Amino acid sequence: QVQLVESGGGLVQPGGSLRLSCLASGFIFSKYGMSWHRQAPGKERELVAVIASTGGITNYADSVKGRFTISRDNAKNTVYLQMNSLKTEDTATYYCRCMAKDYWGQGTQVTVSS
Repeated sequence: QVQLVESGGGLVQPGGSLRLSCLASGFIFSKYGMSWHRQAPGKERELVAVIASTGGITNYADSVKGRFTISRDNAKNTVYLQMNSLKTEDTATYYCRCMAKDYWGQGTQVTVSS
C-alpha cells in the first residue's frame, strides 16, 4: 500500500522557519523524482519544488527560490522541504507527491502569521 505522510507543519511568525518531512512507503522511493506542492484557500494547487531521484537536480517556483530548499534521504525514504524567511503568503496546505506515479500525501498545514 502506497503512503506519503507529511509532517512538520504548524504556526510560525513571519521570518521564521519550518522543515517539512514526507515519509514514503509502498514503492521504491529512490527510483522517482519527488515534489512539494501547496494550496492556499481559494487558490489552485501550485508546484513549489522538485527533486530528482538521486537528489542531484532541484528546481523551485520563483516565489520560493532562495528561501526554500528541497532535499531527500533515500535511505530513510523521506523528502524534506526546509522553509526559511517565511511570509504570510506562504500560508497553505503543503503536499508531497511522487510525480511519475502521481501519488499524493494528505497534506500538512503551514500558517505564517504574527
